[in-house]
Amino acid sequence: MIERVVAASVHGRYLIEAPAAPRPWYMLAAFHGYAEDAEIQLERIRETSQRAGSRGWLLVAVQGLHAFYRGRRRDVVASWMTRQNRDLAIADNIAYAQSVVAEAAREFDVTARVVYAGFSQGVAMAFRAACASPLPVGGVIALGGDVPPELDPRALERIPAALMSRGRSDEAYTPAAFEEDVERLRTARCAVTPFQFDGGHEWTSAFSEAAAGFLRECR
Repeated sequence: MIERVVAASVHGRYLIEAPAAPRPWYMLAAFHGYAEDAEIQLERIRETSQRAGSRGWLLVAVQGLHAFYRGRRRDVVASWMTRQNRDLAIADNIAYAQSVVAEAAREFDVTARVVYAGFSQGVAMAFRAACASPLPVGGVIALGGDVPPELDPRALERIPAALMSRGRSDEAYTPAAFEEDVERLRTARCAVTPFQFDGGHEWTSAFSEAAAGFLRECR
């Protein structure tokens, strides 16, 4: 058996919510976790931006390219990648994220900084997208996932600030992995805010409040 791969064109889906405030706008681009969709991530960042007390954020929720049905239900969810052809999937996802941010910036005339946010599997995407961002980066909001291993200090230097977060009872993102990621970002001269809260592998109201504070500092 000989295995081959071939490039294929696919279409990605993302949701946008424009603010009512006058320009200039900032962009908050967000990536969901495994077996989730863009709607749930849009709801999360909407709450976060509202808590930040500013209406000047263009919200962009990006859905993973690999869609599937969740269990026997008809809910369509998505993932970002598996271990199969991982490097190719990373390259595809980075190009996809760049296209989404660039297109949203053109359509809504956003020239200010972009903050990238991710939950669980979407954390790696947030960091990869930030390091390859077509617009200046304001920071990264990360919950329940790790910094991708392939990003070296030089790549991470593109990120001026990061909110690294985990629930204290989260078994998927361990305290050791959390501390290692915080140290990696500090080595890359990123201003890291570590935040741990009572909870598990979940986006809680306590985290939304912390993320809102981070957004206020990124403006």
